[in-house]
Amino acid sequence: LSQKRKIDTENRRFNPAWTDIFVFTLPERLNAKPLCLICHESLSVIKEYNLRRHYTEKLQSFGAQFPEGTPERASKVQSLLAKYHRSSSSIVRACTAQERATLASLRVVDLTRKKRPFTDSETVKDCMLAVINEVINDEKMKVTITSAIKSIPLSDTSNIRRVEILATEVFDSLLKDLKKTPVMSIAVDESTDMSDTAQLCVYVRFFDSDRACFREELLCLLPLKGHTTGEIFFDKISAFFQANGLDVARVCMLVTDAASSMAGRVNGLAARWAAVAPRVTTLHCIVHQTVLCAKLSGHFKTVMDNVMATINFIGATSSLQHRLFRQLWLSKGNSLERFCELVEEIKIFLRQSKQKKAEAHLDRVMDCSFMMDVCFLADLFKHLNNLNLGLQGRDKTVTDLVEQTRAFQVKLNMFAADLSAGRMLAKEVVSSIDEGQFLLELVDMQSSLTMPQELCANGPAAFWSHVNVHQFPNLKKLAVTVLSMFASTYVCESSFSHMNTIKTNLRCSLHDSTLHNCLRIALTTYDIYVLLMRLLTTCLQRPSADSVFVQPAS
Repeated sequence: LSQKRKIDTENRRFNPAWTDIFVFTLPERLNAKPLCLICHESLSVIKEYNLRRHYTEKLQSFGAQFPEGTPERASKVQSLLAKYHRSSSSIVRACTAQERATLASLRVVDLTRKKRPFTDSETVKDCMLAVINEVINDEKMKVTITSAIKSIPLSDTSNIRRVEILATEVFDSLLKDLKKTPVMSIAVDESTDMSDTAQLCVYVRFFDSDRACFREELLCLLPLKGHTTGEIFFDKISAFFQANGLDVARVCMLVTDAASSMAGRVNGLAARWAAVAPRVTTLHCIVHQTVLCAKLSGHFKTVMDNVMATINFIGATSSLQHRLFRQLWLSKGNSLERFCELVEEIKIFLRQSKQKKAEAHLDRVMDCSFMMDVCFLADLFKHLNNLNLGLQGRDKTVTDLVEQTRAFQVKLNMFAADLSAGRMLAKEVVSSIDEGQFLLELVDMQSSLTMPQELCANGPAAFWSHVNVHQFPNLKKLAVTVLSMFASTYVCESSFSHMNTIKTNLRCSLHDSTLHNCLRIALTTYDIYVLLMRLLTTCLQRPSADSVFVQPAS
């Protein structure tokens, strides 16, 4: 007699093409069954015949309304698939008490995004127990709730394990998206943490085709124990790229500051990167360039030094005067502006002062020519400060920053007609574009009645994210390349501020890998809650889940 057939041993696989043909999907869980995206029925066997029969018998109206192979059908199927993923992000099956406790502990891990110490979660548990003890009068209910809260694993070691697992999940999602993108931009900067360890921060910007958006993510935080030279920077980054299967040649732009280890023509990071990937474009951080513009020399440097000397004299006279005039202790532009606004009060104070130095300061303030120079500098630095603030922030593309700097150049021409404009020459960023086809696509887009309005209404990033790549392949390729470029190292500088908040003098023994994980979770743009649910669901379905992720209270 032949052996009885067992379907479970046949290892049948779900064909992704069936999603478009039969409107079915396979849920991401153990022993999952094909699920209809329209009627939400599950079939017992992963078999093409069963899916086809269900489609023929129950989805005839859908097939008539959305014929197979049409763009409308593809769009509708993707919409149904996205709706299913949103609805399935929460755990639909009943959880055991241990699973609910683990889920609760994961929610408390959100403290890591607030850059709080791991031990704070135990304080949260104590506060919850104290609140329950005060507000619940029913003793039976109080005992049940208290027991459930006490079962939640919230020790510092449990939090470290969960942070490590969650950071790994975020990083895996990032690597998966990076391997799909054709181009990416890199911003690099270096600083030291509270334990005097040099940390090399690398950020990446790329186009996420699955979610139709541009992302800025922390790629890595590399500790440097010894020297911080351009050669060491490049070796560290290239080793990271190689270890994670990333292609250095896909980097279209490298943005650094003006340090010789970064921008050196021979041994700098930019030079070594260009030697390996000749097509890469290196850019000096535009924000740093504007700071260089604010440096004074000659006569105006003397004027600025005299103003700061007067401010310092007033602040150092007494603690009372220091508190009264602390509004002057701001940036150069704000200090000059406040100095001009309070000039009459400053004159009164200097006249009443009994110190000998006050007379020299008073003579300068009474000089009309000196005050004219101060007012001129105040106006100029005000515009420079506005420019500097406009260049900072996340999700700023290179086109945004170039527009602002060019606008500032025009303003300078308006302020002083004898200053030259100083053009910014365009560079070729994509060499593989068919110029003739590119011009034809440009004509088609300019002739459109709706696209110009959509561009103005939605902005460049949102507009180009949804442009049909098949209709405008060359335009889309150029737009994605340009919009994927960093224009400054602001994200790196901001990351160092977060790093110093996490690794304080009270947490100076924090391990480099733990610091890296905490920083990744605090700064990621991925939806942490969705990742938590997916991670918990996956881990609970594994045989070793109890030993890996779901652990008893400690």
